[in-house]
Amino acid sequence: MVLLANTVGLNVYRAENFDRPIAGLVCVLVMIVWTAVALSAYADPARRRPWLFGADLVVTVALLAVSPVVKGADFNASVPGFWSVCVILAWAIQYHWRGGLVASACVAVADLVVRDHITQTNYGNVFLLLVAGPIVGFMCESLQLMARERDEAQRASVAAAERARLARTVHDGVLQVLAMVQRRGAELGGEAADLGRLAGEQEQVLRTLIRSQDAVSSTSPDATADLAASLAGLGGRGHVTVATPGTPVELPAAVVTELLAVVSACLDNVVAHVGADAPAWVLLESFPDRVVVTVRDEGAGIPPGRLETAAAEGRLGVSESIRGRIADLGGSAELTTGATGSEWELVVPT
Repeated sequence: MVLLANTVGLNVYRAENFDRPIAGLVCVLVMIVWTAVALSAYADPARRRPWLFGADLVVTVALLAVSPVVKGADFNASVPGFWSVCVILAWAIQYHWRGGLVASACVAVADLVVRDHITQTNYGNVFLLLVAGPIVGFMCESLQLMARERDEAQRASVAAAERARLARTVHDGVLQVLAMVQRRGAELGGEAADLGRLAGEQEQVLRTLIRSQDAVSSTSPDATADLAASLAGLGGRGHVTVATPGTPVELPAAVVTELLAVVSACLDNVVAHVGADAPAWVLLESFPDRVVVTVRDEGAGIPPGRLETAAAEGRLGVSESIRGRIADLGGSAELTTGATGSEWELVVPT
C-alpha cells in the first residue's frame, strides 16, 4: 500500500508529463485495482498459486511496456515506478532467491527495453533491482528455515518434558507395584510365584524402556546407527530368524531406536498370542528412499474386529506401540493376517 500510494502521488504530481492523460488514469486505476486483488489473494495461503504470481508479473511488465505510449518515447519515469518492486517482493517471499532473481530480471529487462536510451540513473535502478530480488529471497528463506528449526526445537523440548513426566509416573507407580507383586508372589509360591516372575520381567522391560528413552533424548540429532546390526540382535530371541542386507543400513539413531521398539512389540505379540516357541521371521530391505521391515509368523491370524475392540477397551499395543510409532516416523504399518499367519510390513522413508 505504501508503494502504491507513492506511485499514485507521483503520477498525479507529474500529470503534465502524460501525452495521453486518460490512458495514464486507466493505468493508475489498474494498479489500484490489481493491488487490492493481489493483497486479498496473497492473504490466503491456499490462493498463492503459480498463476497468481505469473499474473502479478504480467500486469507489472505490461504497465512498464505501455509507459512509452502513455508518457511519450522520451519519458523518464515509468508509469508503475516504485510499484514494480511489489511483484519482486512477492516472488522473493514465495520462491526465495531464485524467485527474486527471476522477477527482478523480468522487471529490469522490461524497463530497459521500453527506453530509447539508458542513463546512469536508469542503470543504477536496474542494478538495484537485480541485487535486491535475490537478497530479499535469500533472507526470507533463511528466516523460514530458522522458524522451522525453532518449531522443531520447541516440539522436541515439549516431547522430552512429557517423556520425563511419564518416566516419573511409571517409576513412582507402575514399577513399584510390579516390584511388590514380584516380592509377594515369591512369598506366596505356587501360581502366585509365576505371576510374580512375570511382574518382575515386565518391571525390567519398563526400566529398559525408560533408560532407552533417556538415551534417545540425550543423543545428538546427527547421530546415526546401523539398523541391520540392531535387528540382527533380535535373532537370539527364541525362534526368531532375522535376514538383513550384507551392508550396514545407517539411519538416524532415534529412528533406529523406534523401529527396534516396533519390531520388538511385533515379536512380543507373537509370543503372547502364538506361543513362546513359535517361529517368527524378520526381514529388512533397504531402498534409496525408504526401508522396509517385515515381521511374519505362522499363527492362526487375528480375528476380524479384534484390533478395533482392543483399542476401544484401552489396550493400545497395536495402535500405539506399532502403528503410532511408525506414523510418528512418517511411515506406514500394514497388517496382513489370515489362517496361515500374520505379517507386518513397516515402511519408513529415509
